[in-house]
Amino acid sequence: MVGPRNAAFAEESAEVEVLLASLGKTKDITKRIAASLARLDVSGKIVKDAIGPIYSNTQQLQITSRNIDKVNEAIEKLKQPLDSRGREESIIRAGPKASGLPQYLSALKRIDKALTDLSSTNMRANQQAVSDFHSLLSTGVNQLNDMYRQMLQEDAQPVEPLHHITKQIPFPTFSQEKAQSLSQIAMAMASAGAHSARLGQRDDDAATLIYVEVRGDYLQNSLQNLATASIMTSKRRGNDSGIYREGSSGVGAYANGIEGMFLAEAENTSRIFRNDPGRVFTVTCGKALATFTRTLSELNNGIKPRILSDCFLAYEILDLFTPLSYRLESRTGQLRSQFADALRPIRDTARSSFSDILSQTKKQAESISTLPPDGNTIPLVSQTASRLQNLAIFERPLLALLSSIGDGNWKSTPGMASQSTLNLELTPSTENPTLLSHYLIDIVDALLSTLNARSQVLHPKKPIQGIFQLNSVAVLTRAVQSSPDLARYLGISPHNAKLDAYRKAGSSLYLTAWRDPCNQLFDQIQTSSGSRPLSGQAIDSTSIIKSLSSKDKDKIKEKFKLFNSSFDELITRHKSLHMEAEVRSQLGREIQGMIEPLYTRFWDRYHEVDKGKGKVVKYDKGTLSQMLAGL
Repeated sequence: MVGPRNAAFAEESAEVEVLLASLGKTKDITKRIAASLARLDVSGKIVKDAIGPIYSNTQQLQITSRNIDKVNEAIEKLKQPLDSRGREESIIRAGPKASGLPQYLSALKRIDKALTDLSSTNMRANQQAVSDFHSLLSTGVNQLNDMYRQMLQEDAQPVEPLHHITKQIPFPTFSQEKAQSLSQIAMAMASAGAHSARLGQRDDDAATLIYVEVRGDYLQNSLQNLATASIMTSKRRGNDSGIYREGSSGVGAYANGIEGMFLAEAENTSRIFRNDPGRVFTVTCGKALATFTRTLSELNNGIKPRILSDCFLAYEILDLFTPLSYRLESRTGQLRSQFADALRPIRDTARSSFSDILSQTKKQAESISTLPPDGNTIPLVSQTASRLQNLAIFERPLLALLSSIGDGNWKSTPGMASQSTLNLELTPSTENPTLLSHYLIDIVDALLSTLNARSQVLHPKKPIQGIFQLNSVAVLTRAVQSSPDLARYLGISPHNAKLDAYRKAGSSLYLTAWRDPCNQLFDQIQTSSGSRPLSGQAIDSTSIIKSLSSKDKDKIKEKFKLFNSSFDELITRHKSLHMEAEVRSQLGREIQGMIEPLYTRFWDRYHEVDKGKGKVVKYDKGTLSQMLAGL
């Protein structure tokens, strides 16, 4: 056992010796490597000390080289506009017509860019070049201004708007090609103007100024005739008291002309001034709007002293131009406030007209000193009827005006409610047709109540008062029935109750006179039971007369005589009175309804009182019926 164990120990010992020998070699190599690293470090320091200054100088040289290249590039850029000045100058001096507009505009753009590049360097050496280029640009822009103005003036001859309106011809606008050229020129002028503004010159908006001058005159001159015609056609002769009729002046054509020409101009400005078309359009329309404002002011001055007849012109102006301003705003986004300012005096006059119409209607009725003795109506009634019809025609502006005043406030002093704003763009929530019905009823009431009061003073008898009232009501009722516009406000319940009430009152006054013959047909004579006919039994006048005493017969004869006298007198008077056709028809039916049943009964019972001689019983039933039917 000892032998194998020793062999194993010997083998392990040998391996340890080998490892120890390898470890010694490793330590020796490590020492050598450390020595080599030390030497390398020393060598690196020596190299660094030698190469460092050379590397630093190389970096500085590279930076300097790059700076030199940049300076050369800047010099080349500075030389480019200077080198091109001669070429651009020849194009500019030749002018846009000779050079051609595209080439001319390109040259101006290059000059503009050159000015921008030169100005950005801010070098004193370039100031002369900047001045030369700006002078060249100014020369070019001045020539462009002349061309721009000339192109605008080619289409600046005034047109006749009425011709375009009646023939339904579109108002003229610039062709697409011309609008594009004008737009390019305007942009070039604006760009050049920006350089002028930086140099202290104020010509940065030259294109707009020229456009506004030329096109503003074109609009004003084209619309001037319509403005003048609106005034001339609205003027009245001194003795003309007729009510203004819708469309009888040139205001409608003026409105159509303004709308057509303004929309055409808005199309022009939107194609030429794409960055700010609304401002240019508004300023361009300024002269025409100033004329429009003066025209409305003159029309308003003519309306005020003739408010009863000419207030309808104010309503028509509002009805035409207020919606027009909304349409223009929806299409262009402009001008509504300008139209509102121009319309304000007319609007205030229209608002105050409501109380003026009421007060002057009543005043005119109170001033009546004589009335026709035959009960005929007077011109004031027919004038008021026409006024009512005209008021109903202008329902849209009137509803807006009345809504702004408030129900019943039109009875206040004229001008009391004329300071608030007004919007004619009615909506279902603000539109109240009842207001117009109430106002029209107040006019009717003011007229009839005042005339009836005058009739009580000037007409001595109630029947004539009744006829006068009935005739007046008939004229007003006929106006309502003949006008669908007015019928919507006074011809429907409950608003027709006012005229019906006056009609019933007038009828009652007139029929009081007919109660006298009616009273003669009532008898209180006692008859014996034997002589009284049974219900449904034929009446035997002979038997009834025989049953009467002489005294009762005399009373019956007296009643017939009194009836004949009163009836004949009323018939004569009835035929002598003036009655409107509907009044005569109405009263004839009412009189017949009163007299005929009573007379028929009375005649059936007592006509044998004079034994058919006709001395007492003057009329038989048929004759009386025919006479009553002829009333």
